[in-house]
Amino acid sequence: MHRRQFVQHAAALAALPLASRLAAPLGAQKRPLVVNGDRLNGWLAQFDRIGRTPTGINRVAYSAADLAGRAFTRELFAQSGLQLRLDTAGNMLARVPGTDPKRAPILIGSHVDSVTDGGNYDGPVGSFAAIEVARSLAEQKVRLRHPLEVVVWQNEEGGTIGSKIAVGLLTPADLEKVARSGKTVREGIGIIGGDVSRLQEAVRTPGDIAGYIELHIEQGGLLEKASRQIGVVEGIVGLRWFEITVTGFANHAGATPMDQRQDAMLAAAKFTVAVNEAIRKEPGRQVATVGRVNVLPNTTNVIPGQVVLTVDLRDLEQSKIDRFTRTFEQIAREIGAETRTTFAFNQLVNSTPALSDARIMGVVEQSAMALGLSHQRMPSGAGHDAQEVAHIAPMGMIFVPSVGGISHSPKEFSRATDITNGANVLLNAVIAADAALP
Repeated sequence: MHRRQFVQHAAALAALPLASRLAAPLGAQKRPLVVNGDRLNGWLAQFDRIGRTPTGINRVAYSAADLAGRAFTRELFAQSGLQLRLDTAGNMLARVPGTDPKRAPILIGSHVDSVTDGGNYDGPVGSFAAIEVARSLAEQKVRLRHPLEVVVWQNEEGGTIGSKIAVGLLTPADLEKVARSGKTVREGIGIIGGDVSRLQEAVRTPGDIAGYIELHIEQGGLLEKASRQIGVVEGIVGLRWFEITVTGFANHAGATPMDQRQDAMLAAAKFTVAVNEAIRKEPGRQVATVGRVNVLPNTTNVIPGQVVLTVDLRDLEQSKIDRFTRTFEQIAREIGAETRTTFAFNQLVNSTPALSDARIMGVVEQSAMALGLSHQRMPSGAGHDAQEVAHIAPMGMIFVPSVGGISHSPKEFSRATDITNGANVLLNAVIAADAALP
């Protein structure tokens, strides 16, 4: 070990027991605590059978497989000595009292629903690790000053529905949205045991939560590429979705000379290339994707008269999202003039970036160092429940590597060692946050 690495490691080992003494006044911990990794990974292996189909994991919200997954999770709460309660939104919660009842709880957790034909790690890793952390603290007789609350949010993949309700951001229109199971959110809340008429009872306000920490698979390949074991999430990117309608003039493909056409498809293609070039031209982590294209009349021998396409724009800086929005609009005007077509922008989604709390990033880094784990700071390019909780409380996230950078796929995989590492960082970050958070 190099001298600098030794000094950093020794400093981290010295710092973490201080937090442990504050959390566990009955006896200071001389080294970082660890979870039962075999138990945690055993739960995940068992869970893989629920919703497993030939095309991947299908535990979409409010489906029979989702209900089976929630039943399995409920059993894990019981096995771990945690008293489960269901809030009116259908979120699963359990609280471990702290030594100071006046303190707001530290919240940890994730979700267990999946996308269509997804994998077994997106969500369950963080949910089951949170249960394991609470169980490990009890088994090792460590009691925090803050209460510790474990949460499993409902319908994260359908738009962070459970956490949106918890922070008071769900709209009446959201209740009528149809989940991948074919059920509306309104119907689904009733199916999982919630009560739509009493959703306000599930809402939390600023001050109700001391801090939120979520463990998750990275869903990208940055950690693997850098050979790092832990990602310290700086924030969750904001995103802006557009539906753009390009209007030209449908005409005969054989009888219309090339210089007389108003080809909407040509304009859309030029726009797609130009968006990609604009994003790549500027240094940074911004991304933009043209993801869906519908062509009318979509016939072999007719010049396309209309194209509807979508753009997904994401970055950790709101000012950059705003600036690229203006850039795309200017590109559309120029291409429209060149091709004699028109572009109409309709904004579908607009979420602002959610930045991680500096104190929580600090305790995550401190915990990784104390455990001898390599780490790096990084943004989250995907959305998470943490971005909703950030509206009312300090939040942070811990990433572990996804093999091949694959997620939302049957090939999604994270190694058992990496999952255990992440849970150990979560455990010690909770202990340190107990001292760091007010």
